Amino acid sequence: MHDKQLSTEELIAQDVGARTPVGLMAQVIAGLALLWSLFQLWIASPLPFIFGFGVLNDTQTRAIHLAFALLLAFLAYPAFKRSPRDRVPLLDIALGLVAAASAAYLFIFYQQLALRPGSLTTGDLVTACIGIPLLLEATRRALGPPLAIIALVFLIYSLAGPYMPGLLAHRGVSFNALANHQWITTEGVFGIALGVSTSFVFLFVLFGALLERAGAGHYFIQLAFSLLGHFRGGPAKAAVLASGLTGMISGSSIANVVTTGTFTIPMMKRTGFSSEKAGAVEVASSVNGQIMPPVMGAAAFLMVEYIGMSYVEIIKHAFLPAAISYIALLYIVHLESLKLGLQPIGGHQPKPWLRRLTGFAFGAALISGLSLAVYYGLGWLKPVLGEYALPVIGVLLALVYLALLKVAASVPVLPPEDPNAPLEELPQTRAVLLSGLHFLLPVVVLVWCLMVERLSPGLSAFWGSVMLIVILLTQRPLLSWMRRDGSHEHGTFIDGVVDLREGLIAGARNMIGIGIATAAAGVIVGAVSQTGVGLVLADLVELLSMGNLLLMLVLVAVFSLILGMGLPTTANYIVVSSLLAPVVVALGQQNGLIVPLIAVHLFVFYFGIMADVTPPVGLASFAAAAVSKGDPIKTGLVAFFYSLRTAALPFLFIFNTDLLLIDVDFWHGVIIFIVATIAMLIFAAGTQGFFLVRSRLYESALLLLVAFTLFRPGFWMDMLHDPYQEVPPAELAQALDGVEDGSSLRLRVLGENAVGDPREFTVLLPVPDGASGQERLEKLGLNLYEEGDKMLVDSVTFGSMAADAGLEFDQQILSVRAPTDRWMKELMWIPGFLLFGLIVLLQRRRQVAQTA
Repeated sequence: MHDKQLSTEELIAQDVGARTPVGLMAQVIAGLALLWSLFQLWIASPLPFIFGFGVLNDTQTRAIHLAFALLLAFLAYPAFKRSPRDRVPLLDIALGLVAAASAAYLFIFYQQLALRPGSLTTGDLVTACIGIPLLLEATRRALGPPLAIIALVFLIYSLAGPYMPGLLAHRGVSFNALANHQWITTEGVFGIALGVSTSFVFLFVLFGALLERAGAGHYFIQLAFSLLGHFRGGPAKAAVLASGLTGMISGSSIANVVTTGTFTIPMMKRTGFSSEKAGAVEVASSVNGQIMPPVMGAAAFLMVEYIGMSYVEIIKHAFLPAAISYIALLYIVHLESLKLGLQPIGGHQPKPWLRRLTGFAFGAALISGLSLAVYYGLGWLKPVLGEYALPVIGVLLALVYLALLKVAASVPVLPPEDPNAPLEELPQTRAVLLSGLHFLLPVVVLVWCLMVERLSPGLSAFWGSVMLIVILLTQRPLLSWMRRDGSHEHGTFIDGVVDLREGLIAGARNMIGIGIATAAAGVIVGAVSQTGVGLVLADLVELLSMGNLLLMLVLVAVFSLILGMGLPTTANYIVVSSLLAPVVVALGQQNGLIVPLIAVHLFVFYFGIMADVTPPVGLASFAAAAVSKGDPIKTGLVAFFYSLRTAALPFLFIFNTDLLLIDVDFWHGVIIFIVATIAMLIFAAGTQGFFLVRSRLYESALLLLVAFTLFRPGFWMDMLHDPYQEVPPAELAQALDGVEDGSSLRLRVLGENAVGDPREFTVLLPVPDGASGQERLEKLGLNLYEEGDKMLVDSVTFGSMAADAGLEFDQQILSVRAPTDRWMKELMWIPGFLLFGLIVLLQRRRQVAQTA
């Protein structure tokens, strides 16, 4: 497998376009990339509406977006390994222009297409027949064969439906219908996925590229080293933190590995980590960046469209598992450092625990105080200032920026990145922190617009990018002017213009693969909606799992891993969510497990991105091995072992949605965060075979049992006391009368699936307020009637709570389960902690004996 390893430069080139021509064509590619970034900034801004010019609808912007992506893909990515890298062949130029024209067809002929929906002309058919193959070829060049092959398989499946064997057969799709669905309408290539890429993802990728160009990437790495470098295995812990900070705004785990890894992996190796372990730590932390809000590898924005939930809600639900996973990874690195007997760099001992905790508490209190002051200060200012609020806030922001630049000019400049520099001395945290506080302003603007102003993600990223553009243009001359000691020349305004231009070009080049990936994934989504293959997959999973709920989830996890192999994060999520999320919902209902849609989407997303880690295809592991010079398969295996906590979390939040903060108040959420973090650290100790000392086998098993108890206390409490009591269906009104408002009844229902076959499933029926059970039944919009010993649904009011729950005319209610009063499930934490205390006692004795 070593012959497959590539150099770091080749990996970075592969991620943004491996061809680097010279002369005119280099300027053409740079010019197109620059034009693409400017176009995206224009459509995201309020300017088109202010000037009444360039106002485009979703379909038109998607067409232009894909035209840029296709043209740049053919110009920037060579067809084969032997293809020239220093020039662009005429054939590639021709293919790029034709592909771009095929995509732009929807923009140029938008009015005509809108007037004749569904009626395909010869021109439409020819355009689709040219566009789809060229899109697949661009996908193969930019992203490798996997996604192109999967898309091609789905196209063939659409056409060959009647010839498929039993379970896979469907009525088939005509060639004209396929071309229309996939290319001319917004159901396939130009569907939701490409729309999200156009509206949101580009701006966030551009934001990340501009932030990196401004120097924030180097700042984050240095800050991480200054904070954590003094600990055992400090560089590895710094790698986790740095990758987490960059991964939050990065759209690619591979890009994260090769950017932060080039600095952190050599540092880890020099402190005592093997090549494989150093690479694995970087892989685990970089891939974890894809599950970390606010960007989540662009999946957060796709979830907004697919689930129909607000962006802020998705961030709230996704944050806790991601944060717990990162804390656990830091602990895993600590355990590895203990096992290897590593010492702090230069013999520096970290500050005592009390001083560290005091410092952390003071920092947290200061940040919280400033945040509250800004929040309430602006909340008071806006109504007072009225229409002048925006310019006044702009002036205040400018003053804060100048003040932070003055602070940065008062401390030494950060040393350049050099992984080969000696590790005898670490940067001072205070100096590093102060040198780049102004980099946090665009992030603050972004988060403020998203969370407080509740602007769209695209518009929020636009304002964050505007702040970054101001920083890029002004920070160099202002820092040079403010630095009185003359120790460093930061550059001029012209240097800032160059930085801005290069940042805009880098942002567009980073987007080529993502734009192509979302379009190609649209082919799969289109095929799913046109053929109903999702139902086939549900039947297949049900057949293989034999009705066992846990086995069904394991199969879905394995399918997500397989489908995710070789795919970038964005395409990965589109594919696994469109194919497998409905499967979990449908089969969960049949097995009595009501799973919120956000939990299902996060479940398949987590396992989809695990494919970047898992051998034999784990692309992030190959990227890390290229930097560490280790074995890629071993790196992948160790990284997978480190990532077991990420694989365990989805199963836990499917069964315990408290971890996603669903229907949880603030203080309950705080307690869940603390206990779940402790549980994940115990789980990490159990899987690593090391806690205070090396664990014996039974101790590891007990640690895993404790972790499970803390994560899912309801499992044991349900054994002691059933949370529901059976009520005859005929007594549904009485059951509604006897339970509290806001609780839910569980109804087992016999109905029909989409093709008319009978199916049993469970629905969660919310209990509205009302004076009697009959009144509550009416508020639900549900009318029932008895036929012999059967209780049947007579009618369901349109748009009512009963309709939303999934109840329909003529369904039979088989059973009703009403909630009972029982002890809090959290009481099971007590025996869990007692068992943990016993393990601590056992290991503490051995630790004392070993040190004696």
